[in-house]
Formats: sequence, structure tokens, C-alpha cells
Amino acid sequence: MPMKKILITGGAGFIGSHVVRLFVNKYPECRIINLDKLTYAGNLENLRDIEAKPNYEFVKGDITDAGFVNELFEQRRFDGVIHLAAESHVDRSISNPLEFVMTNVVGTVNLLNAARQLWLKGDSAFSASRFYHVSTDEVYGSLGDTGLFTEETNYDPHSPYSASKASSDHFVRAYYDTYKLPAVISNCSNNYGSFHFPEKLIPLAIHNIKNNKPIPVYGKGENVRDWLFVEDHARAIDVIFHKGRNGETYNIGGNNEWKNIDLIRLLCEIMDRKLGRAQGESAKLINFVLDRAGHDLRYAIDSSKLQQELGWKPSLRFEEGLEKTVEWYLTNESWLNNVTSGDYKKYYEGQYERR
Repeated sequence: MPMKKILITGGAGFIGSHVVRLFVNKYPECRIINLDKLTYAGNLENLRDIEAKPNYEFVKGDITDAGFVNELFEQRRFDGVIHLAAESHVDRSISNPLEFVMTNVVGTVNLLNAARQLWLKGDSAFSASRFYHVSTDEVYGSLGDTGLFTEETNYDPHSPYSASKASSDHFVRAYYDTYKLPAVISNCSNNYGSFHFPEKLIPLAIHNIKNNKPIPVYGKGENVRDWLFVEDHARAIDVIFHKGRNGETYNIGGNNEWKNIDLIRLLCEIMDRKLGRAQGESAKLINFVLDRAGHDLRYAIDSSKLQQELGWKPSLRFEEGLEKTVEWYLTNESWLNNVTSGDYKKYYEGQYERR
């Protein structure tokens, strides 16, 4: 029997690298192909520990190139797709929405078309194929002081980023309904953990505290997010990919709601302790800045469907996960320095372009 081939898009990014690592190590009988364009947030240094594994392969490519995507599917004949490739930073979507439309919408449709053309020809070899689309809770819009997003919550995106992800979700469902393409979707809350590009709140704050730079906090810091440890998210993706039901959506949340300002104050306390500073020293770096346009007040995920049907649950309280995250960044200073300086790009050149 031929080795099962799974395409993971965006596998050099923050969440993707954790998913690729989990699948490569857990399923040695499967061929894991990591497709990534290697934009600013894609970093192959995230995967140094598995790049020599016999069941792992990296392919550099752009999912907005339909010809490239179609050829890749025809050549490699993937049995499954885990689609993580996306532009994901809200601020960048406000300044350049078209880039988000191209990657998140057009790129997703290109992948759906390629999968449809390969899997729906009646070939029994693809009878168990699956297209897994990884999305965000931001498609649901904003919550008030109470309530949780469920799989039945109406979509109400407020930023170009969330609008692009909502559109891609709808296309995946449309391909399932129209063409019977075997597909599943998950919507997750904010992720945190190792290998996170430092444009996001937690790694940005860690980097700035360490270097005694101001910590920017939008508005009054009252926006609330549900935080999910990235390794827990990777485990959830594994469970949904293998055990979820086609046509279904599963919400993934960490049951960790925090106001941004409370999160930053906790992070300052941890950093003061780790760096040997007086308690309260890092908190002096907090700098309230003009709020982001269309900034949703609160997100919170109800993940009971995933927990009850597939047996997944988060493994860490936020305080535990944040402590582990800080330790990782302080232990891996060279990674953070390479990312913030842009030197991580040299790794790709040396490892792949100059072979």
C-alpha cells in the first residue's frame, strides 16, 4: 500500500510548524509535505529538528498560483490537506486588504479546485480523502460581556482579515455542499506559545520588555480574548483531521479569557521574576496607544462539541502556558533575534537555495 500523503499549507508559520512537527513525529508511515511561500512570518528555523526526517518534505510555493497548485496535486496525489496558509495579522489587513483577499480567499479556492479535480474522479484510492480548513473565531464578530461563540453563531466579520477568512470558510462549505468534496472546518481562539512571530501581542511584549522598550496596548486594554496554547491547538487539529465528520465545524478554545491589560500585567510580573528585576519594573513600560479600527471587544469560544464528540480538551491553564512561553523565548534568544532582524531568511537561502 502506498504511503499516505498529507499536504500541510503554511507549515513554516507559527501554528503550522507545530502541526507539521506533530504529524511528522506521530505518523512516520505518512509522507508530510509542507507547502509554504515563506513570507515574513514563515520561518524554516521553526522546523530544524525534523527537516532530516525521511517522511518530511518542504516545498516552496504560492497558493495564489493556480497552475502551480494544480500541478503539485497532480504530481504528488495528496490523500489529505490541512490548510493553514493565511495572512493573519489584522493591522496588516487594514493597510493592505487585497493581499488578504488573494491569499485567504483565492488561495483557498485554488486548493479546493485542485482537490476536487483529483479526488472526485471516482478513483477509489481517494475514497478517504479530506480537506481540513483551519479558520478563526474572528469570523463571528464581537461578543458582549456574556455569551460564547458556538458552531451555530452567525458570521459577522469586522476587519478585512476576518472578512477574508469568513469568505474562505463559506467557499469550503460550498464545495462540500455543491461537489460533495469531503471537508471539515475548525475555528480557533487566539493562539500563543513558541515560534510566534513577534508582531503578535505576547511575543511582541516579551521582546519589548526584555529590551526595555514600550509595550503598546490598544485603547485601555479592555479587549478580551480567549487564549489557546498552540500545542493544544495542534492536538485538536490532529483529532479533527482523523476523527471529525465531513461537513462539520468544530470550535477550538482554551477556556482562558483575559483582558489584554490583565494579560500584559501578568506577563510583566513573570518577566520581572525571570529577569531578576524588581516587581513592577516592567509594568512601567506599558504604553496605551490609539485603538485599532474595528477592534472587536470580546471573543470567547465554546469548545464543548469538540470535547464531547472527539474527546479533546485543553491541557494547560493560561498562567502555566504563559510561563512556558516566556521560558522558551528567553531560552531561544537567537531565534527571536534572527526573526526581528530578518536574518532568519538566510537560513532558507543556506539550507535550500544553495544546496
